[in-house]
Amino acid sequence: MSRAAAARRDVRGILTPDSSKGSYGGSISLVTDSSHAEFRIVGGHPALDLVNTVTPRVRGGSVQHDYLTSPAELVAWARRTGLIDLRDYSAVEGTWRSSPELATKALHATLEIREAAYDVFAPRAAGAVVAADGVKHSEGSAFERLMLRWSAAAARSMLIPEAGRESGIAELVVGTSPAQLIPDRLVVAAVELVRGVELRQLRACPVDDGGCGWLFLDRSRNGSRRWCAMEDCGTRAKIRKLGERRRATGVHRPQG
Repeated sequence: MSRAAAARRDVRGILTPDSSKGSYGGSISLVTDSSHAEFRIVGGHPALDLVNTVTPRVRGGSVQHDYLTSPAELVAWARRTGLIDLRDYSAVEGTWRSSPELATKALHATLEIREAAYDVFAPRAAGAVVAADGVKHSEGSAFERLMLRWSAAAARSMLIPEAGRESGIAELVVGTSPAQLIPDRLVVAAVELVRGVELRQLRACPVDDGGCGWLFLDRSRNGSRRWCAMEDCGTRAKIRKLGERRRATGVHRPQG
């Protein structure tokens, strides 16, 4: 089993990558399929996938797009990434629909976890760029924010004994409260990555060369992965460099 799959298993979130359509009281619409088509899941770990819901990712830089601006977008993203399954989705959606204030609270918690995780991982990611005013919080504050959220998530978790297991006696179930299920699973995943990440694998899509700054784990055999996705940033960078070479040498495409 891959580490990404193991991380999703550990937070009890394995299921479908498709999004669901709907709204909360007709006021909050879910992320559209067209948005999903251009929003790749490339981090290799739920915590990095969460960090990558902002583009571009430059500490202290301007944000062109945030994919998690509403509770509906959050629950759709969590379903698509496999963090929650259909049963979880129904429980979360039902709870949030009946109590919109809980949905807003969960979104706020998730965004705090996202930014704390970014503040922890970005300085250690090869190729990451930090803007001049990019350190909004001290590193100690980032760890503190993660730990406070982790402590709350741990308090809502349960050990469930299971007979017939090949290893272990019980399963740790994170996310027993539908209202905070998504941020709870995300912060547990983030802390696990903080504890076990192989730093040589932690990389950022190179902003200086036209990348988006997203973080990912490079698990390629020779450690040569450079871009979040070759189909996106890698291809755009190649096209841009080709154009620059043509301009520099005076080579132009023939007119049709």
